[in-house]
Amino acid sequence: MDIKLQDTGFSYGDTQILKSLSCTFSHGRFHAVLGPNGSGKTTLMDLISGFTPANTGVISLGESRVSGLSKRKLAQTIALVSQNYGINFPFTVYEVVLMGRHPYIDRFSHPSSEDHAKVEEVMSLTGISHLKERKVTELSGGEKQRCIFARALCQATPVLLLDEAFSNMDINHTLHLLGLLKKEVKENGKTIVAVLHDLNLAAGWADSILFLKRGEIIAQGDTISVFTSENIQSVFNIDAKVEFNAYVEAKQAYFKAS
Repeated sequence: MDIKLQDTGFSYGDTQILKSLSCTFSHGRFHAVLGPNGSGKTTLMDLISGFTPANTGVISLGESRVSGLSKRKLAQTIALVSQNYGINFPFTVYEVVLMGRHPYIDRFSHPSSEDHAKVEEVMSLTGISHLKERKVTELSGGEKQRCIFARALCQATPVLLLDEAFSNMDINHTLHLLGLLKKEVKENGKTIVAVLHDLNLAAGWADSILFLKRGEIIAQGDTISVFTSENIQSVFNIDAKVEFNAYVEAKQAYFKAS
């Protein structure tokens, strides 16, 4: 499912956050969004997810406008993993992951055997089966983030949004989940849009990159084309040497080992 923005803007009062963005995140690709703090990355995720309505322009998911979709339909279409999450009630990890099936369960109905099977499958894939009976309030930051990640995968949506979703994870779990995501993209045609701060992860795993600065698109395109020293200098004001070969070889070695 393609995500398309047409002249999309957003402001908080007199402060303009996003300035008339027009771009497309095509299906079956892993898209990274890069930019300095305050560039509007999280706001962009909020607009696409329907959590915050755009002030101007149109955001479309496939043939439908985000503004015209019901909350249930949005939940069946988009899953979001955010760095800022709050679960203060002591649900078990299993119960939290099962919440990913709620958009498909009718009111006053119970989860089906298929729903429970999906939860078990996703917990196994994400490596958190051993945590299933633990209270989510007792988890470490990284464990909790993996739990939220599993809940999003359990939604089985065609679109997955990640807003600094790896910020609390160690490198082993980060690479494992990135491998799962690339498999989802390749085998199921999922559209993934990830806000990342780690430029190396973006260069090594994203199919395309959008550079954002002060609410404006600086560049968007295939990673190999737009991840350049010039664009990094323009967006982050730092000098960087870009070399893809070593990182690509490391990623290939990881896939071979796993």
